[in-house]
Amino acid sequence: MVDDYLDSFQALVSDAGYTDPRTLVVKFRQGLQSGIQSQIATMPYRRPADTDPDAWYKAARRIDQARLANEAFQSVSCSAPSAALKTVSAQPPPLSVARLPLALPSPVTPKPPPTTPSMGVPMDMDVARKARSLPPRGCY
Repeated sequence: MVDDYLDSFQALVSDAGYTDPRTLVVKFRQGLQSGIQSQIATMPYRRPADTDPDAWYKAARRIDQARLANEAFQSVSCSAPSAALKTVSAQPPPLSVARLPLALPSPVTPKPPPTTPSMGVPMDMDVARKARSLPPRGCY
């Protein structure tokens, strides 16, 4: 894609007679795909100078080749697995393939909150003491 644009750009520049490097970079950037142009313009390291058209051409080619390689990778990784991958059955399926149950479990009715016990009748401590048979206190 960039190679086609670069070929036609260089032919047009030659016909127009442009020779100033800064003008060549400005014209190249104007016609370049906006995503590639932005990536080159915002490169944190080794950004080509605005007076070096050859460096801009090389950077545009590199980014376009990286984009094409990434698209090829994504198209292969998103397509159906090959026959060699189908024979391997020991590996669990990826998480994105996990299946949900056909029916959701029936909703559980919440339990009512526990009732607080009534205050009732206070314990009679004397009755409890009398019920136990204690030996009389004495000296041994």
